[in-house]
Amino acid sequence: MEVYIIGLRNGVFPVACSTGGLEAEPMQIEIFSDVVCPWCYIGKRRLDAVLQTPVGEGVTLRWRPYQLRPGLPAKGVDRAEYLRARYGEEADPGRVPQRLAAEAEDAGLTFDFAAMGRMPNTFQAHRLMELAWDDGVQHQLAEVLFDAYFRAGKDIGQLATLVEAAERSGIDGAKAAQYLDGDAGADRVREQLERAVELGVSGVPSYLLAGRFTLPGAQTPEVMGQFIQRAKERLA
Repeated sequence: MEVYIIGLRNGVFPVACSTGGLEAEPMQIEIFSDVVCPWCYIGKRRLDAVLQTPVGEGVTLRWRPYQLRPGLPAKGVDRAEYLRARYGEEADPGRVPQRLAAEAEDAGLTFDFAAMGRMPNTFQAHRLMELAWDDGVQHQLAEVLFDAYFRAGKDIGQLATLVEAAERSGIDGAKAAQYLDGDAGADRVREQLERAVELGVSGVPSYLLAGRFTLPGAQTPEVMGQFIQRAKERLA
């Protein structure tokens, strides 16, 4: 499979071929993301804004797993200790970088890093995202998980937190608990993590349109909208 990155020059897309009046085919956007990535949350909100415009017509979404810290213990680690070990004793667990805070505010978000007590291993959350895909509520669950971690500081590696998130997304709590108590969906997550490597995904968020066009990073809604439109034109 060939994957193309439609280049950006100062935020402006190169000229794409005209559709000649043809209507674009339905297009799936695969979102490679980790639920502890603040830029992924910002990217989601920006994509939501684009999908509410005519550009979003015919677009479907499929969230794909990516782990920024795959080597963490299954139960995660104390976040303050993790940051001190990585950045030194002066590390401030509650500090939100200025640029990140500004970009989040622009997307209608406020992050509370001080409330985050744990640095979770996100494998279980990605498993739950697979169940949510089967139930048709994957995009809803992504919002709930991001909100739980970045705005409420909840441990999204903990079973109780994940079950609560499932229920808030429309998944039966008992069903989610039984699912997470076993290993259902684990192989699917591992296969998709390997596919991300094969596709060259080295950071998130990353968006793959129709299996062909890659847009890296949490771009502005304007850039996202232009990119999706150009991809539709090329597919047509």
